[in-house]
Amino acid sequence: MAIQRWVLKAMGCAFAVASSAAAVAQDYPNKPVHVVTPFPPGGAADVVLRLVTQRLTEAFKTPFVVDNKAGAGGAIGTEYVARAAADGYTLLLTSSSTMSINPHLGPKSPYDPFTDFTPVIFIGYSPNVLVVTASAPIKSVSDLVAAAKSSPGKYNFGSNGIGTLSHLTGELFKQSAGINLLHVPYKGAAPAVADTAGGQVTALFAAYASVNSMMKSGRLRALGVTSTQPIAIAPDLPTIAASGLPGFESNQWWGLYGPRGMPADITARLNAEMNKILASPENRARFAEEAIVLGGGTPADLTAYLRADYDKWGKVIRDGNIKAE
Repeated sequence: MAIQRWVLKAMGCAFAVASSAAAVAQDYPNKPVHVVTPFPPGGAADVVLRLVTQRLTEAFKTPFVVDNKAGAGGAIGTEYVARAAADGYTLLLTSSSTMSINPHLGPKSPYDPFTDFTPVIFIGYSPNVLVVTASAPIKSVSDLVAAAKSSPGKYNFGSNGIGTLSHLTGELFKQSAGINLLHVPYKGAAPAVADTAGGQVTALFAAYASVNSMMKSGRLRALGVTSTQPIAIAPDLPTIAASGLPGFESNQWWGLYGPRGMPADITARLNAEMNKILASPENRARFAEEAIVLGGGTPADLTAYLRADYDKWGKVIRDGNIKAE
């Protein structure tokens, strides 16, 4: 009888805990939710962040507040969320830079992208565009590869900085094509774009938004896009994969995460609302203007995408012997 009473008491406690958890999830959110981004304001990440938080605020009728915590290549804001309370009121909207790339560059990452977070949803991706100055005789991807092979060491490529996606995309291009291009790192996209347009560097992999105006003005020539499919905003721009490098792909992507151990019911509610937001034709059209393709799916889909991207860039970094600054 004593054992029976103990079992019944334990079952009662378990039911109470489960009921309490369900009530918490049902009541979520009952105060502002902070969505941390580990980057400064501006750029594609900010476009994604502002629209997502606006739509979540509308869906839940509770403020989803943008919280920029930049620094250390994104490590400060990312680690902040990893150590936050797992109650659903601190979320992380981040990119491939912090999850797929940075952990490979330093001697010891302050967070583990697979075990320190609760995945919520894959938001979407944006490819880079390979550009050269408009006055260059290089008219295509095959022209650039042929020129580099005929004159090793003569040609180079710029980037937004060591360890950035533009840098690693250039390294992937070198490794895939079997060519040698000297890397010229800059401190950000603006000076890299300016020097490419001026002919100081041969080529650059850059976000579409950062080079679009110079392509329209005729100062830059686009050779190809790094996604496996053409982008809606420039459907006539060939993919690099279809330009002699089959399988070539490089995308900046964004995902929504919570701290490790976030309640499953809260994760499910966030995932469901985000899927509605990402499926909206209006939102898809708005993001297409920035060359961003919206995603969606389950938390497991986000983890699978991260794993493939993490492994790919890890190999590129090892093969290229790339070190952080």
